Amino acid sequence: MKQFKMDLSQIRAFGNLEFLARQLVEGFITGLHKSPFHGFSVEFAEHKLYNAGESTRYIDWKVLAKTDRLYVKRYEEETNLRCNILLDVSSSMYYPLATHGKLTFSVMAAASLTYLLQRQKDAVGLCTFAEDIRLQTPVKSTPSHAHTLMMTLEELLKNEPEQQKTSVAAVLHQIAAKIHKRSLVVIFSDMFADPSQQDELFPALQHLRHKLHEVLLFHVTDRRTERSFDFENRPYEFVDLETGEKLKLQPQQIRQQYQETADRFYNNLKLRCGQFKIDFIEADIADGFEPILSAYLAKHAKMR
Repeated sequence: MKQFKMDLSQIRAFGNLEFLARQLVEGFITGLHKSPFHGFSVEFAEHKLYNAGESTRYIDWKVLAKTDRLYVKRYEEETNLRCNILLDVSSSMYYPLATHGKLTFSVMAAASLTYLLQRQKDAVGLCTFAEDIRLQTPVKSTPSHAHTLMMTLEELLKNEPEQQKTSVAAVLHQIAAKIHKRSLVVIFSDMFADPSQQDELFPALQHLRHKLHEVLLFHVTDRRTERSFDFENRPYEFVDLETGEKLKLQPQQIRQQYQETADRFYNNLKLRCGQFKIDFIEADIADGFEPILSAYLAKHAKMR
């Protein structure tokens, strides 16, 4: 299937996030129709396979003529998914600084899911957070609400990084306490936090599951540098975007140690998510948005 990639710097410069999200999603759907997963793509387009014994009243005869398969139309009352999108806007999400890479990627992904949810007549809400919750919107399925969310996301692209730490665990506990109806919780975050707070993260994720929410965690990274530590063999000054702390060194001096530490963090996070039955998706900002949309559709199909 075609990979749907967008240059992150162009996303920020373009200035019409809603248009980009629509183009990305429609292109993705077209790719699904041309792929071996044709039946799934039709189901996504607000149809489902006809089962023997069901009423023939809602069979889509036009789809039958095109596909030689029986599908029935889905209606709004059948699509009652509630989705809360949690977006980390802390300073580390502005890396790499040239493109505000992880934040730009996450905003574009969140906008695409918002368009997809609204297209399916599902309800969506947005929560942005750093050390605490910055914004939390209602969860609605109306086009006007989706448009408002798009405008809110677009404004995030205009922001410049400040020294804002992340308190993912505290925020997840707050969200778990606030969401009273069973929902799909989609998280976009690099999950970076003070090392002393790392152990608090897992009870917070478990809190969401305890409240019977389904959780889809997109672990947003620039894999080449943040996981592989792939820098040229020359001196660098590294700056912690959340604290301002600076460190001068040559990458090859610590590359192996860094990679081992990064792998331990990643593997532990992935393992614990598996234990809590949380869908963990590595979201490399260099990989485009197809993995995001595919993971969402797979999760949506499981929840129906």
